[in-house]
Amino acid sequence: MLIEAAHKPHERLGAHLKDEMAAVNALIAERMASKNAPRIPEVTAHLVEAGGKRLRPMLTLAAARLCGYSGPYHIHLAATVEFIHTATLLHDDVVDESGQRRGRPTANLLWDNKSSVLVGDYLFSRSFQLMVETGNLRVLDILANASATIAEGEVLQLTAAQDLATDEAVYLQVVRGKTAALFSAATEVGGVIAGASEAQVKALFDYGDALGVSFQIVDDLLDFTGGDAIGKNIGDDFRERKLTLPLIKAVAKADAEERAFWTRTIEKGRQQDGDLDHALALMHRHGALEDTRADAMVWAGKAKAALAVLPDDPIRDMLHDIADYVVARIS
Repeated sequence: MLIEAAHKPHERLGAHLKDEMAAVNALIAERMASKNAPRIPEVTAHLVEAGGKRLRPMLTLAAARLCGYSGPYHIHLAATVEFIHTATLLHDDVVDESGQRRGRPTANLLWDNKSSVLVGDYLFSRSFQLMVETGNLRVLDILANASATIAEGEVLQLTAAQDLATDEAVYLQVVRGKTAALFSAATEVGGVIAGASEAQVKALFDYGDALGVSFQIVDDLLDFTGGDAIGKNIGDDFRERKLTLPLIKAVAKADAEERAFWTRTIEKGRQQDGDLDHALALMHRHGALEDTRADAMVWAGKAKAALAVLPDDPIRDMLHDIADYVVARIS
């Protein structure tokens, strides 16, 4: 278990990058404004100011600083990453018909689905304006590809979520799309804008990719083991019939009777009282939760290993601790 002082390394990183994060927040506030459609800043502010960790933009700033960058454009890129993240959250809550995020009502609940989708589109457009201002074509390529990959991952999840044929390879593809793509793009562009070596840029990509995969696996595990830790009720993914990694592992080891249960509850959606408890019992029986935890730890280890080729710096140590922190909730 991490020592108390290291429980929140992202806060230490935020303090280390305090001035730059202030500049990012100011740029976000400036660019989410709209004279012609006041609902845009209303909806955006509701989500942006909801108290998120700002981890993704922080990773961009950290990567740029770690690689010796002294110019202004890592601020633009960090704001870009946050806008892409916020846009995807707005769209996700509509797709998932969510009513709560970070302990608060979602934008689609407070306003409506149309507003959430259109404001998300506006933020995507703003993110591309910010990218272009850096004048770096490679950065534009990385972030444009990440935006497409995120959408692709969400669409793949729609088709795979309730199909018992979905295996761990497909799950990883979904996770790499909907979650890890933005983590890896956030760290990679920080290295690119800093003019880092190809080896260092690849290391930053690998770190972000592995951190993002670990982050999502932990999130999916906590849905069954500690929903309060992520502002959700235990078993929300089961009720929403999402085949996440713990379920996929249990289904893979199911006998005929168990498979009939999964077919009824996940594929056909005919759930009744006691089904969640039975699902949890099956996951425990087959060690699915423990195996999922082990996978998250492996990915966190990959993230830490990727840092080896990067400069010896306090920021590198904080990135290492962030990988530990991601899995600390399940260790």
